[in-house]
Amino acid sequence: MTDVAAQIQSQIGENPVVLYMKGTKEMPQCGFSSRVAGVLNYMGVDFADVNVLADEALRQGIKDFSDWPTVPQLYVKGEFVGGCDIITEMTLSGELDTLFTENGVTFDKDAADKIREANG
Repeated sequence: MTDVAAQIQSQIGENPVVLYMKGTKEMPQCGFSSRVAGVLNYMGVDFADVNVLADEALRQGIKDFSDWPTVPQLYVKGEFVGGCDIITEMTLSGELDTLFTENGVTFDKDAADKIREANG
């Protein structure tokens, strides 16, 4: 296992929810990262944000680790969930609520419902 892979394994093992993104949850640096961080922030999810722009090896390493070509990437309880389009679809279908509930991740159900109502 490479140093970067070990770093990623440690991050997803130590944090129930991790978002690998461009920028930070307070200051996203791309629209896709902003959308996913915005959903998680609005739903009140406590998540670790990892800025791939701060480390070129990590930026490529997360793509190799997940075998997924783009960032952002969301992990819940050590498992890769998906990128922006998948998280958007899961939010609108209610699947993200189910995933969080099944994994003991606290979130604001009313906020999740409001997202669906606004996009229904």
